[in-house]
Amino acid sequence: MEKLGLNQIREAFQSFYETKGHYKRKSFSLIPENDKSLLLINSGMAPLKPYFSGLENPPSKRMTTCQKCLRTGDIENVGYTSRHGTFFEMLGSFSFGDYFKVESITWGWEFMTKVLDLPVDRLWVSVFEEDDDAYDIWKDIVGFPEERIVRLGKDDNFWEIGTGPCGPCSEIYYDRGEEYGCDNPDCKPGCDCDRYIEFWNHVFTQFSKDEDGNYTDLAHPNIDTGMGLERLATIMQGVDSIFDIDTVRFVLDGVVEKAGVKYENGQAPTDVSIRIITDHLRSITFMIADGIIPSNEGRGYVLRRLLRRAARHGRLLGIEGSFLADLCGRVIEISGKAYPELEEKRVYIKKVITIEEDKFSSTIDQGTSIITDYVKEMKANGQTILDGEKVFKLHDTYGFPLELTQEILEEQGCQADVEGFNKHMEHQKELARAAQRSKEDAGWEEASTEFVFEGSTEFTGYDTVVDTGRIKAMFWEQKPVSCLKEGEICRIALDKTPFYAESGGQAGDFGIIYNDTFAGEVLEVIKFQNVFAHKIKGLKGELRTGDEVNCLVSAPNRNNTARNHTATHLLHKALKEVLGDHVQQAGSSVTASGLRFDFNHFEALTSEELTKVEEIINDKISHFIPVSTKEMALKEAAKEGAVGLFGEKYGDVVRVVSIGDYSKELCGGTHVANTGQIGALKIVSESGVAASVRRIEAITGAALLERINETEQTIAEAAVVLKTNPSGLLAKLSNLTEEIKSVKKELEEFKKNAIGNAMDKMFDDAKEVNGVTLIARAFKDYTIQDLRGLSDDIKAEHKNVAMVFAAQNGEKVTFLVSLTDDLLDKGYHAGKMIKQIAAAAGGGGGGKADMAQAGAKDPSKIKDAFAVAESLL
Repeated sequence: MEKLGLNQIREAFQSFYETKGHYKRKSFSLIPENDKSLLLINSGMAPLKPYFSGLENPPSKRMTTCQKCLRTGDIENVGYTSRHGTFFEMLGSFSFGDYFKVESITWGWEFMTKVLDLPVDRLWVSVFEEDDDAYDIWKDIVGFPEERIVRLGKDDNFWEIGTGPCGPCSEIYYDRGEEYGCDNPDCKPGCDCDRYIEFWNHVFTQFSKDEDGNYTDLAHPNIDTGMGLERLATIMQGVDSIFDIDTVRFVLDGVVEKAGVKYENGQAPTDVSIRIITDHLRSITFMIADGIIPSNEGRGYVLRRLLRRAARHGRLLGIEGSFLADLCGRVIEISGKAYPELEEKRVYIKKVITIEEDKFSSTIDQGTSIITDYVKEMKANGQTILDGEKVFKLHDTYGFPLELTQEILEEQGCQADVEGFNKHMEHQKELARAAQRSKEDAGWEEASTEFVFEGSTEFTGYDTVVDTGRIKAMFWEQKPVSCLKEGEICRIALDKTPFYAESGGQAGDFGIIYNDTFAGEVLEVIKFQNVFAHKIKGLKGELRTGDEVNCLVSAPNRNNTARNHTATHLLHKALKEVLGDHVQQAGSSVTASGLRFDFNHFEALTSEELTKVEEIINDKISHFIPVSTKEMALKEAAKEGAVGLFGEKYGDVVRVVSIGDYSKELCGGTHVANTGQIGALKIVSESGVAASVRRIEAITGAALLERINETEQTIAEAAVVLKTNPSGLLAKLSNLTEEIKSVKKELEEFKKNAIGNAMDKMFDDAKEVNGVTLIARAFKDYTIQDLRGLSDDIKAEHKNVAMVFAAQNGEKVTFLVSLTDDLLDKGYHAGKMIKQIAAAAGGGGGGKADMAQAGAKDPSKIKDAFAVAESLL
C-alpha cells in the first residue's frame, strides 16, 4: 500500500463517497448546536442526531463528513500512551433512510482495498453474534474469508444509548502482526492485546428500543459509519503512535525545537511533556477558532484547563516565557487547508492564547512553588492528601484548575482532597447565588405569593401605553390590603396592564393609574411568574380590590427605554462583526437614561474598535431599518438564526425581534418601530467587570443631547478660565503645556545647580568614621530621584564615601543609602544598613549592596537615624 499523509487520506475518503452520491458537508463546529447533552462534539455522528431522530431534514439522504472532535475523559493518559489524544478527526459516511447494510459494507470494502490498497490478508471483521445479514454480506457478496469474520456479543458489536434508535454494528480491524500479539493461540479481534487495531465501525441503526426493553424494526433504517482519521493514518504510514503521523509530528517537531530537547519516541521522561503540549496545542487552536474563549466554566473551562496544562509542561521542559501562541501557527499551517477557519482567524487565535498564557504566567511559578512547599510539609508530617481549602486557594488565587493541581500532586505521590475542594467551591458559588437572589428578590421583600391572584396578568403594552384593568389583589408587607388611601403605598395586581414589568434587563415602566374616585402614581412594576405587581402611591381618593382603573404609561420614559433596547440589539450585532462570533451577551441593563451591555471578550477594546462599533450602529440608525416582532416555535427561531439561550431561558413559543435582515434576537422587551427613532448612539465607557467579561455603557436620544449640552458647557467654562474662546482652547492648552514643561525644566536645573553648589559644603560637614567619609544630610521638597542623581555624581568623582540622605516632603520621609564601590569590598551593604537607619524614624525598606531606599513616618527622628548610620560604620 502507498504511504499517504493524513490530509491525503481525508480528501480520498470524502471524494470516494462523493462518487457514491454523498453530500460532502464540512465539519460542524466543536460547539454543539441546540444539544444540551454535550459540552463539546465528541464523535462524528453527534452533530447529526437531529437528522437520525427525524427532528430535522438532512440536506441529503447521503452524507459524508470529516468531523473535528474533542474528548477529555481520559486526559490523564495523554502523553503517557501512544494512542491517547484529546483532539481527533472522525471520518464518516451516513445514510438517513436510504441505503443499508449491503452498500455500507461493499463500499467500505471498495474504499479499503481499491483506494487505500490495504493488504487484504491483514484485515479482519467482526459482526454482532445475531446479525446473520452482515455475516452473509461479508462472506457471500464481499467474499471475505469466514475464518477472519468474528461474531461478538452485545457489549462489543451493538450500539445503543438508553431507549430509541439502536442496532448492530460491524467493525473492521487491521492485524499489526504476531509481534504485537499475546500467547493465546486463538488470538483474534476481541482479544485485549494490541495486535488487532479496530479502525472503522459500521453501525446499522435498524431497531427502536422502548422503555420495557423491547426492540421493534425501524421503518427507515440508517447507516452511521465512523473511522478515526489519526488511527487510520498510523496504519497507512506504518507508525505505532499518533504522535508519529505526519500532521501531528509536524507540530511535535515545533515543540522539540522550541524546548531544545530531543524526542525519544516516548521513551524519555520529557517525551510526556512534549506529547501533552503537542496534543493540547491542536485542541486549543481548534477550540478558539470555533469561538470558545477561556473561562471558569463549561467549554471555556476545558479550554483554560488544556491551555494551562500545556503551559505548565512547557515550564517542565525549560521553556521560558509564553510560547504556545507561536507554536499554534504550526497547527494552522498543517491543517488550515482542510479547515480554512484556522487561517481566517490566525491573528485572533494567537491573541487569545497570548492573553491567557500571559495571565497564567504571572501566577504559575508562585503557584508551583506553593504546591512544592505543601508537598514537603505533607511528607514531613507523613501525609499524602492535600487539604481541600489549600487546593481551592490554588484554584481561586493562582488560577490552577483542580485537575492541574491533581496532576502535579500525583507526580509527587500525593492526592488532592477533591471533596473538600468541592465544598469550598460550592460555598463560593452559593455566596454568589445568594447575592444574586438578594438583588432579584429585593422588590418582593414586602410581597407574598399568598396574596397574588390565581392566573396571570395579560400584558397589552406592546401595542399601547393606555389601557384599563381590574384590581385582582392588593398587598403590602406580607399582608393583604383592603383599601389604599392617599399617601399610602402598596402593590396591586391587575388582570391586564400596559405597564412593562422589569425583566430581561429592561427596566419597568412608570406612570399613573386612576378612575373617577382615585389617582395613584406607579413607582415600579415587577413580575413574579406571570403576575405583574405594580407598586402604587396613592395621590387622592381610595382604591379597593375589584375596582377598575385606567392605566397611563409615561410615554417619554417608555420611548427612551425602547430606543436603548433596540440600540442594545444593534450593539450586540456590531460587536460580533468587529470582534468575532465568540461575543455572547453576559448581562444587560436597559433604562430610559442609557444602556449597559456585558459580553464575553478576552481583552479591552481599542479606541479603533470602539469607533468602528459606533460607526456601524449609527449607520444602521441612519437607514431607518424597520423593527419587527414575531412569535414562533423555539426550534423555528433557532433555524432562522435568532440569538438566544435556546432551551435554557425560553418556553416553546418565543418572541423574535428582527431589525431588518441585520439582527434577530429572542426578546420580550419593548422596541422602536424603526432604527431611525433611536436618533444616534454614543459609547461613553468600556471596562472589564469579570474574567473575560467586558462592559460597554452607551446613551441615545435625549440623553445624548443632554450629554452634548453638558460637554459644551464644560468647554465654555474651561475657555473662560483660560481666557480664550472655545475654538482656541486646544491652542491655549498646547501653549500652557509647553510653558509648564519649560518651567519644570528650569526648576530641575535650579535644583540641580543648588545641590551641586552645596556639594563642597557637604564634604566640609562630613564626618570621618573608621576611615569612611559619612555624608548625612536632609533635603526638603526634593524627590528621591533628585538624591539618586546627587549620589551618582558623588560616586563618579569620589571614593570611600557613605551617603545617607533624607528627602522630606510634608510628613513623609524617604531615606537613601548609597555606597561607593570600594566600600562594598570592605563588607558594607546599603540594603542591610538602611533597615536599621529607617527603623529609627519608624520606617523600613531594603535594596542592593550599593544603594537602597526606605520610607519612614517621623520626620522629627531624622537626626536619630543619622546617628544610627554613624554607629553602623
